[in-house]
Amino acid sequence: MSEREAAPAATETAPESASRNLLMRILVAAVLIPLAIAIAYAGGWLWTALVTAAAIGLFVEWLSVVGLADAVALAIRGGVALAIGGICFAVGRIDAALIVLAIGLVAVVWTALARRGWAATGYCYAAAAEIASVLLRLDPAKGFAALMFVLFIVWVTDSGGYFAGRGIGGPKLWPRVSPKKTWAGAVGGLLASLGVAWGFAALDLGKTGHLLLAAGVLSVASQLGDLFESAVKRHFGVKDSSHIIPGHGGLMDRLDGYVAAVVLAVLFGFLRGGVDGVGRGLMIW
Repeated sequence: MSEREAAPAATETAPESASRNLLMRILVAAVLIPLAIAIAYAGGWLWTALVTAAAIGLFVEWLSVVGLADAVALAIRGGVALAIGGICFAVGRIDAALIVLAIGLVAVVWTALARRGWAATGYCYAAAAEIASVLLRLDPAKGFAALMFVLFIVWVTDSGGYFAGRGIGGPKLWPRVSPKKTWAGAVGGLLASLGVAWGFAALDLGKTGHLLLAAGVLSVASQLGDLFESAVKRHFGVKDSSHIIPGHGGLMDRLDGYVAAVVLAVLFGFLRGGVDGVGRGLMIW
């Protein structure tokens, strides 16, 4: 059979491949999302262990993306610092955790023999995700609600953007960085996040106007976090950060929006509620 004759068959199978990939994404999400919610609800050392493992995974994937996959000593030192920091968080020593993570940054910069700036940025990216995730859940009064608020905003922003982008199409958002993302998808994700805010307000978890504003800002942050990760991967010619999550790619691919949103949420909550009241600071104005 000639290549000309074979081409239509390949074209016909493309939609089937896309459908299988979408089905895989949905099935994996149906398992991982309830599991993440259950662990977040449990809080304490269990949640800290999850976010610490995720932070280590983010750092290792980052090194792989920026061409430092063979830097074993660098990965070990950064990973150990993130792990020890997580242990300190688990036993309630936030001060010790921050000191350990700062020492880890020095160790990463000292160890990196190439692309030192990229290595340090990746470590800070992972450490920020770990710190913010722990501090947001730490608030005994509003920690779980605040964490769910951020998680649901990130999830619906991603899903709303995906379906709005595919269903409506239109002008590209930033084709040089992310060729598939559209303005319709960005607006769809933003509107979906406002729906989350309405739901949380209906449950009397905060005032409607304030939650709508917070949801809009965090949705934009989530999308910018997604674009940031896409820009880093495109700079280094990488498609997926890894293939650890079937149908979704790597941890960076799934957590890019969450990292940006949770860090911004914690910065805002900290300014309003302090270390022990980050959740209240985010949710109650």
